[in-house]
Amino acid sequence: MLTSLEVFFMILAIVEFIIAMLGNVFIGLVNCCEWVKTQKISFFDLILTGLAVSRISLLLLYLLESFVMGPFLEFYATYKLAKPLSLLWRITNHWTTWFATCLSVFYLLKVAQFSHPLFLWLKWRLNRVVLMILVLSLFFLIFDLFLLETFNDLFQDVYAINGHSLNSSIDKRSIFYVQSLILLNLTSCIPIMVTLTSLLFLFLSLVRHTKNLQLNSLGTKDTSIEAHKKAMNMMMSFLALFIVHFIFTQLASWIFHMFWSNKFIKFILLAVYVFPLGHSFILILGNSKLRQTALKGLYHLQSFFLSKSGLYT
Repeated sequence: MLTSLEVFFMILAIVEFIIAMLGNVFIGLVNCCEWVKTQKISFFDLILTGLAVSRISLLLLYLLESFVMGPFLEFYATYKLAKPLSLLWRITNHWTTWFATCLSVFYLLKVAQFSHPLFLWLKWRLNRVVLMILVLSLFFLIFDLFLLETFNDLFQDVYAINGHSLNSSIDKRSIFYVQSLILLNLTSCIPIMVTLTSLLFLFLSLVRHTKNLQLNSLGTKDTSIEAHKKAMNMMMSFLALFIVHFIFTQLASWIFHMFWSNKFIKFILLAVYVFPLGHSFILILGNSKLRQTALKGLYHLQSFFLSKSGLYT
């Protein structure tokens, strides 16, 4: 029998899941429909589509974990369930993070203006650079999965299942398990550093370009400056949401390990929906094609409901 607290948690998880899915499914459908219609797709839209698909998979996994951690917390903590869920979460979260990171690199190389030969070489090979980043990220994924496979075996040593009670053995094995969590999360810092570096170079490009316009008495109203600011806003929003996502993900892992039986711990997991939910709507608002399509859809939806209610003729 579900308690009122578990029902409240599951309702919140479902509401966040639906809202997050709406944004990501919308991005995927718009780009896929245009791909089918025109028989071609831009590289930027391809990155957005990959990001949307990976986030849809991640959201489905979040929903599954939310349902299991509601009334079946002890079953979730068993080795047979925790291990495959950990592997699936690591894979989906990896692609979600790195597709978003590739967007930051894309913004940098597309918008920034530097005369350095290396930057120009990267700018001319923008698509190849982004593809190479995704390929290189595979090595980090393999490394993560190898560590996860190694350290997941500690789960049976750290936790002992006795009937319906789960007892944590506070010893050296438990300390080693916590240390393994730190090592597993080191690769998550790499996308943050890549995005920070891209944001820094984009800011330097904006400062230099603004100074050049002022020296030439051209003012500061320029399409390139607007593009710089727009790209920086997109990158900063991704960075802020990803940091929140990263902090609460690590917090959930650590607190679940230390205080698994606390009924309020599961509510920390609701914060992990913020990243796939918030960033998808920021991408929609920041992309003219997606924004216009969303506004048209809302207009037709409003007209439909008004006509059904008899208020619109």
